[in-house]
Amino acid sequence: MYIHGHNSFMDKQADSELVNLILDPATRDQGFRLLLTNYKEQLYWQIRKIVLQHDDADDVLQNVFVKIYKGIKNFKGDSKLSTWMYRIAYNESMTHLTKKARHLQISSQELQDHMVNQLEADVYFTSDQVNLELQKALSQLPDRQREVFNMRYFDDLMFKEVADVLGLTEGAVKSTYHIAAKKVEKFIRQDETFTN
Repeated sequence: MYIHGHNSFMDKQADSELVNLILDPATRDQGFRLLLTNYKEQLYWQIRKIVLQHDDADDVLQNVFVKIYKGIKNFKGDSKLSTWMYRIAYNESMTHLTKKARHLQISSQELQDHMVNQLEADVYFTSDQVNLELQKALSQLPDRQREVFNMRYFDDLMFKEVADVLGLTEGAVKSTYHIAAKKVEKFIRQDETFTN
């Protein structure tokens, strides 16, 4: 699995070798299998943090890999391959949530509440009460704050990488993250007061 904190030159080299394998018709399948092996789990969890349900994450992941397969020829290497793929995964996840809210005829906030309520019934969600509290807190945040918090806190992306994915400045990302973190902390404190 891909781990953050590798030497960035090695990342770039490994990325470009992988892309070259995929772009060469003779090694396309081998290259794509390697890409799947290296990134499938990481992308699944990035998507899962946005869509919350396992089945939804699985569906989105399939779409993401189709888009990556079709679009890899457009990868310029300006950012890391993982950042480029994360951007695709993020956009697909948001599109999925928009469609789901429209299908259920509810607002995006109502959808967040609905998804958090379903988490406890999800057989794939084996987390503890602390994580459930965190998900409840995150569901109360505006979309942009929730996205930034997820990418920074859970995915351990650098502020610059989050900015690349979302098309924002690094300063805006830092500010958004700190606002979100304060709100999450406040929500969890209040929730603990009510439940104790």
